[in-house]
Amino acid sequence: MTPRRAVLAALAGAALPVRRAARAAEPDWPGAISIATASPGGTYHAYGLGLARVLTRELGIAVSIRESSGPAENLRLLDGGAAQLAFVTTGAALEARNTAAQALFAMYDTPFHFVLRRDSPIRTFAELTGRLVAVGPEGGTGAVYEPRLLAALGAEIRPAFGSWEDLATRFAAGEFDAIAVAAGAPFPAIAALEARRAIRYLPLSREQVTRLRLVAPELGATRIPAGTYPSLLTPYETVGLYNLAVAHRTLPPTLAFEIVRAVFDNHAEMMEAHPAAAATVPANFIHNTVLPWHPGAMRYYGGRAVTGVLRGD
Repeated sequence: MTPRRAVLAALAGAALPVRRAARAAEPDWPGAISIATASPGGTYHAYGLGLARVLTRELGIAVSIRESSGPAENLRLLDGGAAQLAFVTTGAALEARNTAAQALFAMYDTPFHFVLRRDSPIRTFAELTGRLVAVGPEGGTGAVYEPRLLAALGAEIRPAFGSWEDLATRFAAGEFDAIAVAAGAPFPAIAALEARRAIRYLPLSREQVTRLRLVAPELGATRIPAGTYPSLLTPYETVGLYNLAVAHRTLPPTLAFEIVRAVFDNHAEMMEAHPAAAATVPANFIHNTVLPWHPGAMRYYGGRAVTGVLRGD
């Protein structure tokens, strides 16, 4: 049974909790929760700050972010109890074994972008062989995937690791030949370089997109729309991974329900935190094919199914 059918079949008759003004009075709710995100300069970080603001106000409990290297570390933090919520890619979730993570909502697609300095003589991926390429924090999505994907495109690179804020500064100073990013667009570090008119994009052909999906079947074909960045005048065809917000399986179901409700009820505010949140809508629950749903999230989607929202009515 598909995840969509499982949700609709199992949850259509689920009773929904009554919303109250002071939900923090629930006896089994913690007084504070932490969201494992990623390093400053990235989409997870900006999205997480916005989510923490929304949840602190809507739930009446203290919600903070915990910086990390990305999805793989986030799952470890969640499993170890250092975070109660976390952001992960479907790829990281697929590789995890015996994780305590259960899905709350689908966030957005993560397109892979390959960026050069505007004055770079490089025109093909093969020309990146032996060159220093910034790939993000060790353990992050870019660090895990980019060297392998670039090798499939004929480039055996020397990866450079670090926070995206630091890597973007060093790239602008000429320390690196390229940046390979896997993150929601517009990616803050790339947007900052765009503002300086410092970059251009190395395009992928349709054949190259197919090749990358054969190397990593969990990747999907995607595109960055024209205009996402000022200098991107045509769509950027690439590959991507979907991102999920997850919770520890012991998170109280009433709290999980209210988290999901708060995110979707405050969609416009989430988009102000980061434009990638435009894709954070109930119908995108179909993009979770790798993790079980948290019971509180299932109650939310079951109620929406009854009203026809998930069917697009």
